[in-house]
Amino acid sequence: MFTIEHEFDSTVITLVDEEATPLQEDIVINAFEECVTIEQYDPRTDRINRITLSMGQVADMGAALNLPEGVYARVGARD
Repeated sequence: MFTIEHEFDSTVITLVDEEATPLQEDIVINAFEECVTIEQYDPRTDRINRITLSMGQVADMGAALNLPEGVYARVGARD
């Protein structure tokens, strides 16, 4: 299950783990104009882990999901 909310300066997507056992903590994705952050609570440390991706890294990740293993470079303007 997932939710999508439009905030003032970002779009927030929350991914809820409903299928795996044991269940994983929710993942919160904040899509800003200049970057995307991915957050997940870690109950072992009682902290939220955050990863920040540039828009170029997001584009690379999207392309990588549909390619076989190898080394690739996107051609064209970087975001």
